[in-house]
Amino acid sequence: MSILHDLATGAMRWLEPETAHEAALCGLRAGFGPRVRADKFPRLKTRLAGLDLPNPIGMAAGFDKNCEAPDALLACGFGFVECGTVTPRAQEGNPRPRIFRLSEDRSVINRLGFNNKGLEYYADRLAARANKSGIVGANVGANKESADRPADYVAGMGRVWKCASYVTANISSPNTPGLRGLQERGALEDLLGRLREARAPLEAAHGKRPLFLKVAPDLDETAVRDIAELALTYELDALIVSNTTLQRPDHLTSDNREETGGLSGQALFHISTQVLRQFAQALNGGLPLIGVGGVESGVTALAKIRAGASAVQLYSSMVYVGPSLVARITDELDGLLAAEGVDSIAEMVGADLR
Repeated sequence: MSILHDLATGAMRWLEPETAHEAALCGLRAGFGPRVRADKFPRLKTRLAGLDLPNPIGMAAGFDKNCEAPDALLACGFGFVECGTVTPRAQEGNPRPRIFRLSEDRSVINRLGFNNKGLEYYADRLAARANKSGIVGANVGANKESADRPADYVAGMGRVWKCASYVTANISSPNTPGLRGLQERGALEDLLGRLREARAPLEAAHGKRPLFLKVAPDLDETAVRDIAELALTYELDALIVSNTTLQRPDHLTSDNREETGGLSGQALFHISTQVLRQFAQALNGGLPLIGVGGVESGVTALAKIRAGASAVQLYSSMVYVGPSLVARITDELDGLLAAEGVDSIAEMVGADLR
């Protein structure tokens, strides 16, 4: 079956990127995705912010923006799935074309702009899977034209809290003008203070949920220290490091390398892993990290974990390999742990920092 999935992935690369993405989602919803046990390898079981993950490989936000295929993605073998980013009001996002393959660089540039069907549609889809197993997180954002962006995050968190396994506040997309300004210390204090205030009654009504923050890779050392300090002060449960980058490394060769938007995939690996390492050092074990950016193999997943991540997420590498990728990564990762004589993936978290 994996051969068929590989052939289908190859065929979809002849389609315009966003059309191929829509076709992939339709195929998953129709049941054409792989069927892989996420808990196949006991060594890969891990605990993240109170969540018991069958393995540390997650689907990053952006693939399933409207929470339309989380269970199909879990069936592919992911240890957890994050759906979104969702905004309070539906929005079209930026004009098409807005996704560009950098095939020679195994990377992608997107300038989608938080296109989604809105919070009510999303929350209904999330509620429809109530009582099903599997870790499904909700990634919330702000509308482009919002007059009060922190209020959008509060509204999003409140609407999805009951049915989400965890909630992520995404303040790091480069495709909504001004959004990354929320990472600046004063703005972030305001946002996190309002989220903490809104969180207490949600916990009282529906129980505790982990609250994560997704940050950009384009941060200097001062910003890393400030965000780490505030994440601890306002009792976040994890940081997701990182979103796409505005940088364009010199080694890019694709004709699409100058397109506007956020760069992801293989070209993001070293950039995102470096800032992940900086967060791990700044936090000194005070908060778990999820590493994102260029994960495409067991080797790259383990490198993120050794740099301080308790779990990782991927997305862009699926463009080039397809949904069978996660099974390949978990198989390779388990083999790497066996070669190291390690009984649990948790033993490798931050190994390069010790």
